[in-house]
Amino acid sequence: MPAFRRLLLLLAALCPPGPARGARRDAPGKIAVIGGGIGGAAAAYFLRQKFGRSVRLEVLEKAALGGRLATLQLEGAAYEAGGSVIHPLNLHMKHFVKDLGLSTATLHDSLAGIYNGEEFVFEESSWYIINLLKLLWHYGLNPLRLSMWVEDILDKFMRIYRYQTHDYAFSSNERLLHALGGNDFTRLLNQTIDEALQKAGFSHKFINEVVCPAMRVNYGQGVTVNAFVGAVSLASVESGLWSVKGGNKLVCSGLIYTSKAEVIPGTVLSIEPKVRPSRSGDPVKLYYVMYNTTSGLTGDTYDIVVIAAPLGRKSANITFKNFDPPVPDFLNPYHQTVATLVHGRLNASFFGYRDSSAFNFGAIFTTENPELFFNSVEVVSPVGDVSGEGKAPLESAIWKVFSKEELTKEQLNLLFSSYDSVKVKKWLAYPEYGPPEKCPPIILHDAVYYLNGIERAASAMEMSAIAAKNAALLAFHRWYGNADHVDQEDLHEKLKTEL
Repeated sequence: MPAFRRLLLLLAALCPPGPARGARRDAPGKIAVIGGGIGGAAAAYFLRQKFGRSVRLEVLEKAALGGRLATLQLEGAAYEAGGSVIHPLNLHMKHFVKDLGLSTATLHDSLAGIYNGEEFVFEESSWYIINLLKLLWHYGLNPLRLSMWVEDILDKFMRIYRYQTHDYAFSSNERLLHALGGNDFTRLLNQTIDEALQKAGFSHKFINEVVCPAMRVNYGQGVTVNAFVGAVSLASVESGLWSVKGGNKLVCSGLIYTSKAEVIPGTVLSIEPKVRPSRSGDPVKLYYVMYNTTSGLTGDTYDIVVIAAPLGRKSANITFKNFDPPVPDFLNPYHQTVATLVHGRLNASFFGYRDSSAFNFGAIFTTENPELFFNSVEVVSPVGDVSGEGKAPLESAIWKVFSKEELTKEQLNLLFSSYDSVKVKKWLAYPEYGPPEKCPPIILHDAVYYLNGIERAASAMEMSAIAAKNAALLAFHRWYGNADHVDQEDLHEKLKTEL
């Protein structure tokens, strides 16, 4: 045995080990994450996981942490005003909530109706069997076929969690989506949900009366959105949806705290590449980020910059100075959605009900009609309420109204027979969709990454979390030269054979 050990030592001396994987280069000293919404918070969390404790993380946020996850106070309670629901298959969000020790709230069911501006084209019953018979009578097998259509897309989309668990990353959103669903997903981006479903044999009546209302409540747009975001929207009307007790924004503050990132309140104005010599004499590339704080203009240099806020003149209007090649302009417009919370009594007669006692809807969704001034109206519960079923709809309740423009007093008086409190939040909530879609690049420069391009495919909390992990993995692998974990083809088959 001693002789064998001596032989091993001799071989080790003759064949010194190469540099350890991930240790060929010093770790970055400082990383900036621009934006403290769910994308930025998740990016800080995943960057800390990949780069370890030594790197200094700074989150630059111009407003409150949470971004488009926010609550409004009304009648002494808080209500979700931005991103509200989470799908049971959103595994990153589920993991965040568990890791942070947060509690979840199952969304309360209430009777729904679909209104076309003149009458209800579908009225939900409290009896499951009656609803089933109504759906079959109105739409034949379309609802069942739609469920299968969405499930097939979800099954392919779920591959992303396996890829990311094995540390694989993608250098563009198109490559990421192609790795999940191949040409099928590419086609979804290049056609409307209306076109995709008509080609699949769904009836125009079903698309107009069932699919369109789902687009309007979730994305403020009709069936002209791309088919991929359409599928995401349809998945969000399934059962089992949940939210975070206390508000979904708690995930953002929790992830940033867990990442031990320093939050710097400031509006980023510009990013500029810099070069400085190192001790070895080799040039080191850095990025100077200038931002405005309450104390005035200031800035700092970073090895890596991750942008987790929508780029554009109306959102994160950042100037990219002296980049070669130049960073492209971000002209993708974002759609305005107005969330209005109203404490009052809904006007049953507006919807054609003379007898208000027969009006039992807690959620009203709408079809496309230029005469309608709202997309949806629904009873909501406080973010801390997980126990009760809420008040009966026609008693004084808190309603959330989604619309394209802020509601006028005349419109509020039409929609409500009486009300005493109103709170309004305007959002540039999600992209203005119109296929064919082209996602902005993820890699803007050597070590500058952009998360929000994935929103051109679909905008959702989980999509931001997926983009955040992809950017963190991509930044890590490109920093250390791990090309074998970036843009690998046929990952689904490769990982099958590894089992």
